[in-house]
Amino acid sequence: MSDENYYDVTVWNNSGAKDDIGSVINSIIADIKSRQTDKDIDQGGKPGAVIYIPPGDYHLKTQAIIDISYLKIMGSGHGFTSSSIRYNTPDADVQNWHEIWPGGSRVMVEIEDAAFYVSRDGDPRLSSIEFENFCIDGLEFSGEAGENSYLNGKTGIYIATGHDSFRINHMGMVYLEHGLVAYGSDALSVHDNFIAECGSCIELRNTSSQGQASKVTDNLLGAGYNGYSLYASNFWGLIVSTNNIFPRGGSSVHFVNVANSQISSNRLHAFYPGMVILEEQSQTDPNQLACENNLISANHFYRVNESWPPMQPYNNGLDDQFGIVSIQGSHNSILSNHFSVNPDTVVPADKNLVVIHITSGSDNLIATNHIATPLDVYSVMVDDGIEGNTVLDSGTSTQVSMDTTQNAFRPTPSIE
Repeated sequence: MSDENYYDVTVWNNSGAKDDIGSVINSIIADIKSRQTDKDIDQGGKPGAVIYIPPGDYHLKTQAIIDISYLKIMGSGHGFTSSSIRYNTPDADVQNWHEIWPGGSRVMVEIEDAAFYVSRDGDPRLSSIEFENFCIDGLEFSGEAGENSYLNGKTGIYIATGHDSFRINHMGMVYLEHGLVAYGSDALSVHDNFIAECGSCIELRNTSSQGQASKVTDNLLGAGYNGYSLYASNFWGLIVSTNNIFPRGGSSVHFVNVANSQISSNRLHAFYPGMVILEEQSQTDPNQLACENNLISANHFYRVNESWPPMQPYNNGLDDQFGIVSIQGSHNSILSNHFSVNPDTVVPADKNLVVIHITSGSDNLIATNHIATPLDVYSVMVDDGIEGNTVLDSGTSTQVSMDTTQNAFRPTPSIE
């Protein structure tokens, strides 16, 4: 393919992309900006460009800074493979493997910073930037826990300013302290990625401005015990659907002051409590949302204990009274979810594990949830002093702990 707006990093300007792809991408973006100077469509406008990364290993020693719209950076293979298994396998055994490291179009991050930093001030905000089908590899972790620490100061993609219609599709991210961090998202699509063995996988962080109308769909996600598989704050209109979220994230989905959003049709597997958290922090900014009007429905929750010996010393620090699902906020619905609950141990041992725990708010509806477990559990717990919630067919009278004079309750019928 030959076009002035199509760049192959391996042939651009005899660039040495294998040695420092970040420097090469910055050079390409500078060329795009030098050529695409006309704002008027009659003069050609600013159509943007494609930067192509063929399969192979590319060291990143210089941060790639992206400050133009309509840019697509793409490879030919997300290249994900488990580095955690490799690091926890004796070297003598590893030498017999068919391959050892991640592959595909692989960017190897050698700086303790974001590999791709996306930012631009002024109007309009950046739009239509795409990352597709290549691997961002943080290479190794550090700290007291060594390769099991999930710490190295590295981020895959960091979007620092407001943006519209970004696409993160078919990517592989591994061994990064943070996979994707985005501020000010509008119409963001994070779809069909494999982001795992990262301290945190996806963080949609919004403070004074609100994120809106975005989706996280069809991803394979698994963070570290001290991080988030998916975190969103001050967001509305967020769809989290059909993801397979597996251990060992400190949480599977964590919403802070998120409204009018949904978590539906996901498969969630975790070793710790706090799989889904709706957290409502104090609203000190008029632009900050309440945690309300969210739907959690038709998800499969699988809660067991850590089974892999190298990771058994670690956890997220929560006990089983916290709840598999923890709710702060009002007007939320938790409907028709399946909970498969069978950890070997419960902490504290003298207390029943709590499945759904409401710690604040009113007018929350919990209905027709199925808890499949051999354990004595509280399927629903509503803390004392909380009023105006409704629990229907989500546990027998002995499985639900709540003040039924202040909240509505219909127990699941039991066979005597």
